[in-house]
Amino acid sequence: MRALLVVNPQATATTPAGRDVLAHALASDVKLDVVETDYRGHAADAAAQAVVDGYDLVVAHGGDGTVNEVVNGVLRRGARPGLPMLGVVPGGSANVFAGALGLPRDPVEATYRLLQAIEHGTSRRVSLGHVSSTGGSDHDRWFTFNAGVGWDADVVANVEEQRAKGRQASPALYARTALTSYFNQRRQPPTLTVQIPDEPLFEDVRLAFVSNTDPWTYLGDKAIRLNPSTSFDGGLGLFALHGMGLPTVLRYVAHLLATDGNPKGGNLLRRDDVEYVRVTSREAVNLQVDGDLLGTCTEVEFTGVRGALTVAV
Repeated sequence: MRALLVVNPQATATTPAGRDVLAHALASDVKLDVVETDYRGHAADAAAQAVVDGYDLVVAHGGDGTVNEVVNGVLRRGARPGLPMLGVVPGGSANVFAGALGLPRDPVEATYRLLQAIEHGTSRRVSLGHVSSTGGSDHDRWFTFNAGVGWDADVVANVEEQRAKGRQASPALYARTALTSYFNQRRQPPTLTVQIPDEPLFEDVRLAFVSNTDPWTYLGDKAIRLNPSTSFDGGLGLFALHGMGLPTVLRYVAHLLATDGNPKGGNLLRRDDVEYVRVTSREAVNLQVDGDLLGTCTEVEFTGVRGALTVAV
């Protein structure tokens, strides 16, 4: 088996020693090449080249951003038979995709699981989400666990600004930024229109979160579950709010933090296992996928693609 290990040396929990242990362990079972990323998009370029070169396995060692880039590189020319299998060894702060797959967060334990998967040939097909946006920044991008427009994308944008100033990503930073972004958005909340299959248009929506699996994300060790019935075996989940008033938001936040999900309410539009979600906005709004800011858009379609990728588990 030919394998490519793609390492993001800047990821929160990635160290040179850990990378060397991982590479040494993998090299005992496969013919291994290693790429360390040094620019945005490098992981995607390396994974795309691995497809051309006929690799059997591409392993992403880093955070969710690294995994997302590798996935987009492997699927650069679309989902089709014969693509390399994906391996994941967490090295970031959240590692939502790995957690949703049931993989260990500890890199050493995750490496052992990956070696076991290689030895025994265990894998699973997973569904992925695809984003196509226009108006502002046009994008064509795959996502592995979540995407959204509005509040969550504003949080991602502000966190990226903080990280550019040298601050480290942490649950506390995300919580503070979410609070600040909420009050900023309340002054001029976006007005979204949401379309899903076989239903009338939903207008005057204030935020829209789309899930490809459960959980939607993690806050430290706490799983945040917006659409508990959404999984890698089905379509997309939608969580959208018609109101952003403080009582409404506090009620849902308290529910999500105190329980295992399944929120309900009059202001909430929630669906599981839908084929697509189309969102339009009169004003350009921020768009994020897998915690990565793509830019702004006025129209975006999120599509669920079943069985798009094979993952070593």
